[in-house]
Amino acid sequence: MKTTLHTTRLRLAEPFRISRAVMDARDAVRFSVAHGGLSGHGEVVASVYYGLDTGTIRRLLGVAARVLGRFATPESALDAQRERGLLPASTPPGVAAAVDAALLDLVGKRAGTPVHALLGTTAPPAAATARTLGIMSPVQAALRARGLADSGFTVLKVKGGSPDPEDDLARVRAVREAAPEAALLLDPNGAWSTGQARALLPRFAELGVEAVEQPTVPGDPEALARLAEDSPLPVIADEDAVGPEDVRRLAGRVHGINVKLAKCGGVHAALRIAESLQGSGTALMLGCLTASSLGLAPAVHLADRARWVDLDGHLLLAHDPWEGIGGADGTVRASDRAGLGVRPRPEPGPTTAGPTTPTPTRTRAREQSPAREESAP
Repeated sequence: MKTTLHTTRLRLAEPFRISRAVMDARDAVRFSVAHGGLSGHGEVVASVYYGLDTGTIRRLLGVAARVLGRFATPESALDAQRERGLLPASTPPGVAAAVDAALLDLVGKRAGTPVHALLGTTAPPAAATARTLGIMSPVQAALRARGLADSGFTVLKVKGGSPDPEDDLARVRAVREAAPEAALLLDPNGAWSTGQARALLPRFAELGVEAVEQPTVPGDPEALARLAEDSPLPVIADEDAVGPEDVRRLAGRVHGINVKLAKCGGVHAALRIAESLQGSGTALMLGCLTASSLGLAPAVHLADRARWVDLDGHLLLAHDPWEGIGGADGTVRASDRAGLGVRPRPEPGPTTAGPTTPTPTRTRAREQSPAREESAP
């Protein structure tokens, strides 16, 4: 099997702010595996929060490429990945997820089968995805919410964690009034103390918020579980639910677990988490990092397994270099094409009439991560 790497700079349509950082761009490294005239692709994005800069990603994918060289076929390598015997245990989850995705894509193409069918789902999954609103003024949030609702979005996620919690309440109130039919999620990204959360959650419940992600500072999952016991809102663990041990500790004690493939290690790791949650009373949420359609496609093939779906990272980009999962109308859809079902999107070209405006294009990124960057939506 031959492997190649390609780095792309993903620029956002506008800066995206959460409680701990602001992001306007990030690097994405595509990992491609070729065998028998076909290629499979996966993507891992640089993330300061997860400790992955572009140089580290490329080095670790080089290690993965050497490992794959020991396997005769993509199918045998995928079997090893499924049984957690392919990559070193020290491999960061984001890197493992990209290798997992590339093998699934290639094996699916070789079999003429979409990834969801390889995973046991007959019909292509489709789900309403949340659309995330970063920290912004209430007026901006209201205008954005109304536009998104008019475009078909039925779930909106509002970022919280402003220095003054009253700003968060004003933003959620503005979104509620602008999109009264939308389901609302709240995500402070661990900005509050337990005491603040206990005081604030009833007020957000009164505004019709459906659930809250990681309201308290990560690092104390026991405090999060205790908060969930009498919370007026369902509490979803995110930063406090990284690996299988975290999930086992919190299963049945919080209302949801946010599973990001880049956080847990890929599709097969996510399936193991979903299985461990069955019967516990804790539901699955599928989340994402800001990435291209290639990066999000593996999770879309799992969308039918989740109670909440938040797969909008590709919609934040000025130019998504891949296409094939939709989402602009509020619904992400897995393709029935073989493999992941995504394909390169044509580069935006110059206009032939009217005033000329700069158009975002893909560029080969420098071997470094963005200076301002975060881990969400």
